[in-house]
Amino acid sequence: MEPSEFKKHAHDLVEWMASYMENVASYPVKSKSQPGEILSRLPDNPPDKPESLRDFFDDFLNIIMPGITHWQNPNFYAYFPANTSPPSILAEMITSTLAVQCMIWETSPAAAELEEKMMLWLRDMTGLPETFEGVIQDTASTSTLAAILTAREKTTDYSINE
Repeated sequence: MEPSEFKKHAHDLVEWMASYMENVASYPVKSKSQPGEILSRLPDNPPDKPESLRDFFDDFLNIIMPGITHWQNPNFYAYFPANTSPPSILAEMITSTLAVQCMIWETSPAAAELEEKMMLWLRDMTGLPETFEGVIQDTASTSTLAAILTAREKTTDYSINE
């Protein structure tokens, strides 16, 4: 995709995003779809050729959107808070554009050091002691695993793997 075409599609998408945020309260909080309904509307096989972004977006609007639970709807209070904000969406646009992998310092010094500073700020804002340094896990599953492994190591005085 050429940059000029990308710009056009990006502008169109931002217009849709802003409209969605303005009107999210008008959507039903929970989808009225029945199990298998969306699946039955999707092709049995992947396309042989790429389809236009217009066709893709039409499918998104007509097939996917009716099956969405609208977590940003002001009447949605289930599970856990998951509200987004316009600034966080703009930040996601930057991170998605850069596609930086921050596994270790060598893969992106700026990302690694920014993450480190954010963690220090979070530590200070939450009143943790200055000796605290750490990470935030990406999911409940990985945080539970990290907690279990930490408990195992602490209980065995870090000797279980010897």
